[in-house]
Amino acid sequence: MSSMLLEAKELHTYYGASHILHGIDFHIRQGEGIALMGRNGMGKSTLIKSMLGIVRPRHGQVLVRGDDFTRERTFRIARRGIAYVPEGRGIFPNLSVRENLQMSARAGLDGQCNWTFERVMETFPRLGERINNGGWQLSGGEQQMLTIGRALMTNPDLLILDEATEGLAPLIAMEIWRIVKEIRKTGIATVIVDKNHGAVTSICDRAMILVKGEVVFSGTSDAIRAEPELIQKHLGV
Repeated sequence: MSSMLLEAKELHTYYGASHILHGIDFHIRQGEGIALMGRNGMGKSTLIKSMLGIVRPRHGQVLVRGDDFTRERTFRIARRGIAYVPEGRGIFPNLSVRENLQMSARAGLDGQCNWTFERVMETFPRLGERINNGGWQLSGGEQQMLTIGRALMTNPDLLILDEATEGLAPLIAMEIWRIVKEIRKTGIATVIVDKNHGAVTSICDRAMILVKGEVVFSGTSDAIRAEPELIQKHLGV
């Protein structure tokens, strides 16, 4: 099986007449971590959605483990070992924490069951304290933990986090970053979209910056941290 988990070649994606992605190339291998950065509206979420079949690219190719999945439906892509934590979280508010987690439980692509209900509880002790609460009763940070926990219950090889700490209080965001670091240590490949460039580049091996649907930087996290002028120019921080 190819070590290449997900790959995009020359992706062009439109929303109506608006040309959002301009020939984007992207790839991630087993165990890698990629920080996907850029200001709002630069195409980060559209790139993810285009690779996952949520939005259809007009041109280009999406490969999942080396196979052409450009026109495949999202659930078929997910079944190839990819888990997605969307912006806005998307929990089921009328289900309890336990039910939200149990409904997604399944073995991984190779039959691995490393992420059990018990392990998720150990990783997210705050969820254990809310186990019978409805999703609607959780804080924003707890909902984010639940969404990540639910993704892990699918035993993925690749975890994609879109706006991992958006709108969260600083202390809760720090807890999310601690958890993501622990997840990275288990060997799960990770794509993280977040505005906190310091946090994501400390966790990830590589970084990409998008500006108006084009890649303006692609390299190691060490390389981007060594170029504060580039960070200032394209991320505005």
